[in-house]
Amino acid sequence: MVTSQHEASHRIFGDRPELLSPVFRILGVPLPAAAAIEVLTPDATEIRPLERRVDSVLRVEPCDGSGGFLLAIEAQGRRDRIKAVSWAYYLSFLKAKYECPALLLVVCQDKATADWAAGPFRLGPEGWAALSVHPLVLGPGNVPVILDPDEAAGNLALAAFSAITHGRDREAPAILEALACALGTADPESVVYYSEMLEIGLGNTPARDIWRNLMTVGSYFPGRGTLVEEKFLEGKAEGKVEGQAVGQAEERARLVVRVLENRGVSVPPEVRERVAGCADLETLGRWLDLSFTVSEAGGIFEES
Repeated sequence: MVTSQHEASHRIFGDRPELLSPVFRILGVPLPAAAAIEVLTPDATEIRPLERRVDSVLRVEPCDGSGGFLLAIEAQGRRDRIKAVSWAYYLSFLKAKYECPALLLVVCQDKATADWAAGPFRLGPEGWAALSVHPLVLGPGNVPVILDPDEAAGNLALAAFSAITHGRDREAPAILEALACALGTADPESVVYYSEMLEIGLGNTPARDIWRNLMTVGSYFPGRGTLVEEKFLEGKAEGKVEGQAVGQAEERARLVVRVLENRGVSVPPEVRERVAGCADLETLGRWLDLSFTVSEAGGIFEES
C-alpha cells in the first residue's frame, strides 16, 4: 500500500508496469516490445555495515530471452550532493548481485531538481573521473501534459503519472479533470487505485484538494452504481440539479481562495466576496487556473 507522496512517485512503475513503454519512448531508450517485468527487493545492504535501500527495483526480461536489464528507480524531491555516491553504489551492487546490466531512473516533480539529477556525476579525485553516473530523468520538462480525456483513457498509468509530475503546474486542474473524466469509463479496480494514488502522490498541494473535489462529482462515474452516483441521480430526479451546480460553484470558489492562501498570497475581503458570489463554473475555473500563478489576489480577475 502506498504510504507517502515519495512512495507514489516510484511505486506506480511496479504497480503498473505498462507505464514503462511510453516512459522509455520519452527518454529515447529502447525497450523490448514484449517483456516480463519483475519487482525485485530494493534492499542493497551488504552484510551489515551500512543499510542502503533503492526506492524501487524492476527486472525487465524480453520474452525472447535477450537483452534483459535491471531498472533502479529513485524519487528525488531536491538536490542532494551525496546522492551521486549512493546511486553509483546501487548500480554497482545490482550489477554484481544479479550479474545483469542496470539503469538508474530518477523521478522529479520540479524542473530544477530534474535538471540537476540529469548529471552526469563524476566520482574520483579532481582531474580524473574513476566512475561516472548518468541517470535517466523524468520531470516536468519531458513528461507530457495530458489534457484530453480520450488520451488519458488510452493510458491511465501515463495520465496519472503526468498528473503527479505536473501537480504544481498551472495546468494541474485541467490535467486532473481529464484524468477524472477518463476514470468514468475505467474498471472499478482502476478507479480505486488511481483515486488513491493521486491523492497520495499529489501530497500536501492545492492540486490534491482539486482532485478530492473531482472525485466527489457523480457524473465522472456513469453506470458505476456508486453511492455518489446514486445521490447525484436522486437529486436530479427530484429536481435538485440546480442545487448540485450551486454546490460545485461554492466548492470551486473555496478552492480559488485556498490555492491563493496556500501560496502565501493575501486575499482581501473584497476578493473573497467576489469569488464567493460567483455562480458561473467556467469563470470560477478560469480564476482557479490563474490562482496558481498570480502574485496578487486581484490578478485572477484580470482576464475575466
